[in-house]
Amino acid sequence: MADHTATEIELARLPSGVGVETTVHTYGTGEPVVYVQAAQHGREINGTAVLRRLHERLLAADLDGTVIAVPVADPLTFDRVSYTTLERFDSVNPNMNRCWPGRTDGTLHERMAAELWSYAGDADYVVDLHTGSFEMLTHTVYLQGDADCRRLAEAFGTDLLLAEPAGDDADDEWDDRDFAGKFRVAATREGIPAITPELAHNKQIVEDAVETGVAGTLRVLREVNVLDDDEAVPIWDGIRARNHLGRVRADEAGLFRVDPSLDVGDEVSAGERVGEVFDPTSYERLQTATAERAGLVYSVTREATVTAGQTLVGVATRL
Repeated sequence: MADHTATEIELARLPSGVGVETTVHTYGTGEPVVYVQAAQHGREINGTAVLRRLHERLLAADLDGTVIAVPVADPLTFDRVSYTTLERFDSVNPNMNRCWPGRTDGTLHERMAAELWSYAGDADYVVDLHTGSFEMLTHTVYLQGDADCRRLAEAFGTDLLLAEPAGDDADDEWDDRDFAGKFRVAATREGIPAITPELAHNKQIVEDAVETGVAGTLRVLREVNVLDDDEAVPIWDGIRARNHLGRVRADEAGLFRVDPSLDVGDEVSAGERVGEVFDPTSYERLQTATAERAGLVYSVTREATVTAGQTLVGVATRL
């Protein structure tokens, strides 16, 4: 059986003086160290359910190393079932996943990130569990061109892997969306292989998503020789693709009507129609939305009210 400790830590303090606290679970001892966290965005709760399900499994396991698990990385967004925190708490960095590795003297989210980085920054591997929308294919994001990150992603085992370039190799969206402060990117910059599984389904515990996360995390632990339970890591045989380059965006604000025949998992050709944006008051068609590149549809916006620049359809271009 693995040693286990559950430690309450203070991530930061609110203006009232009340501490923002979370729990860090540590299983086993020694190296290598695998750091796994969930609910960095508070509405993405299936990762938290994954770590709860893994708890008993890890307690009973013989571990050749250490697993550090944080089931609620951002309690502020978790309590509000939100993606970002209130502006009055952190107007500079409302999204915690844009300010890693954080600063001990920084904004609220920077301080919270810095406190968790004191654990993650000493790890040998990082798994950052996220949850996409209902209309999104389950996938795992890893740093393009990094063999160790790709190895972790293939071990996690989702059918779709999305390779995301960083730094000078990235497209313009990198700077536009401040991706340099992502947790996964901060880890890889420090030489720590890291992946971001997107389990799909926000705000509700979905058993298929949880089972995917549990199985994938266990495979990662086997791949890095922390868990030795005589189960082999299967050879991955799925689709590798690039995200972001194939995003179909709204040219104008309005109402988006997705093409009724379009669904996640479909293949689209360059120039293929995926929907239309129209003015709700004048009824004017503002945009015929088309795919700029051929690829696999991995996300579709079903909420009809959209703003200019918003992603309507995500198309992953195959590698």
